[in-house]
Amino acid sequence: MTAPVGVLPSASAAGCPDAELIFARGRMEPPGAGQIGNALATALRQKTKKNISLYSVNYPADTQIDLGANDMSRRIQATMANCPKTPIVLGGYSLGAAATDVVLAMPFPVLGFKLPLPATADPHIAAVALFGNGIQWVAPITQFNPAFQSRTIELCHGNDPICNPTDMENWQAYWPEHLAPGYIKAGMVNQAADFVAKKLR
Repeated sequence: MTAPVGVLPSASAAGCPDAELIFARGRMEPPGAGQIGNALATALRQKTKKNISLYSVNYPADTQIDLGANDMSRRIQATMANCPKTPIVLGGYSLGAAATDVVLAMPFPVLGFKLPLPATADPHIAAVALFGNGIQWVAPITQFNPAFQSRTIELCHGNDPICNPTDMENWQAYWPEHLAPGYIKAGMVNQAADFVAKKLR
């Protein structure tokens, strides 16, 4: 798509995609969708044969979850307004998964999160795919927002110490299991793509 960031063609325009993936990269990954976000977009296009646009959440990906959540919410609402028939897929890896959690769980402003979704957003969100989510072991996002129970897939790779902190004394040994290549090689991006593709039929 050639529209400026945050702006989509009108709903009647041919430029509206069949679906849009809004993905928040992990902590310290360079700007863009990150390895997992790009791999997920590619897999979804292959599996669905649809025109799926990819929006990379614009945030520093350091420690400021609220900045990622605000930008993700802003993009969701722009898509709803300008391409209302376009189903939205939300995704996030590591810190990006936490940002996605905030968007889905918080119906009101809190701390630095200033752009809660309106209630009308629910039917526009077709699926949610989260990887290496540090909040998962405390409580899955579906506990905070049960409406997304059937639309959410949460994936944690083996002994990833972020989402499965069972042996924190040896977290450094397990750290490679949290890294994006581990998720991709384990087939978890493909697994998520299968799940999401079914929601886009």
